[in-house]
Amino acid sequence: MNTALAEIPIIDIDTHFTEPKDLWLQRAPSKLRDVAPRIELNADGKQQWVVEDLALGPPGFCVIDKQGAKTYGTFSLDSFEAMTEAATLPEARLASMDELGLDVQILYPNILGFAGSRIMQVKDTEVRNFCVTAYNDAVADLQSEGKGRLYPQALLPFWDLDLAVQELERCDDELSLTGFTMTDAPEQWQLPYLHDHFWDPLWSVAQERRLPVNFHIGSGTSLPAWKGLGNNRSLAAVSTMMFMNNMRCLTNLIFSGLLDRFPSLKFVSVESGVGWLPFMLEACEYQMDENLVDRGGLELRPMEYFKRQIYASFWFEKRSIAHTVDVLGNGNIMFETDFPHPTCLYPGVRDHVEACLGDQDRQTQENILFRTAADVYRIALNN
Repeated sequence: MNTALAEIPIIDIDTHFTEPKDLWLQRAPSKLRDVAPRIELNADGKQQWVVEDLALGPPGFCVIDKQGAKTYGTFSLDSFEAMTEAATLPEARLASMDELGLDVQILYPNILGFAGSRIMQVKDTEVRNFCVTAYNDAVADLQSEGKGRLYPQALLPFWDLDLAVQELERCDDELSLTGFTMTDAPEQWQLPYLHDHFWDPLWSVAQERRLPVNFHIGSGTSLPAWKGLGNNRSLAAVSTMMFMNNMRCLTNLIFSGLLDRFPSLKFVSVESGVGWLPFMLEACEYQMDENLVDRGGLELRPMEYFKRQIYASFWFEKRSIAHTVDVLGNGNIMFETDFPHPTCLYPGVRDHVEACLGDQDRQTQENILFRTAADVYRIALNN
């Protein structure tokens, strides 16, 4: 192990919080207790989350078991009892981070959807709104118990813009959360596209308060696998295609004009990898020259927009990182593990860091591993 590299702190910008069984039940008013998210057994005797009468899915998309071993070929372990406590409990999470050599983690939700989009199927808006506010209250408690090392990102009730703005302000003022996750495709629910002026009040508040907008893969559009592939091959195919959904999102963002209106608002492409970004940006540059006169009224070129206010994270990539840094520079790339999800980088995190960043200069290593993330998420480190 490269001793100098091993001494660099790591901010892991994409992990997930496996919501405890009682997260919503203990916070639900009496009139919502029977319909709030809860764990029930399905027909096969396996645990699943249910809200109203809607089955949301398995307990937590966690594949790290109680003994700390990773299970392959499955989307989730079947029960909370089988999962590592580090998926849910702050003390256990911090101990796991110490073992893996991680200093800070950013955390995203699970069962409501990575931007709350799963509960759009819930018909009662009071239940839907409660799901979001209770989640934010719970992760604020998690953050306070995290000893300055755990930073969950807020969910917003994006289906109601006024409530979304109010909740974002509450999450900043009262809960001290450092950013929020947002669907990349509100048009799926007959809401305006993200660049529509309809959303400007939300972007304005986020920009003013320096709260980054996180586009986590799987938060909006999703391309299906071909029928007949089988569960495991379908999971592999869909998981790969999800990266391309974020390519769609960032390309639209660059050409939308939104970045001209909000030039200091930061956008993060989460769990999407980074190796495709040089191609996407080269394509955007080429298409601008071929199809737009005077940049089509845009103030900057695609690469300039990216370097000013767009960020992305990687975990499994090795060989492509050097090329990506060569093309994009070292100021917009961050590191993640996706713990404790399928395909998460586990264990051997520090070994992987050495394999993909060991040949980079010290400034690049520091920027990717912690400095850029510390700036984006406003995290103070003593380095």
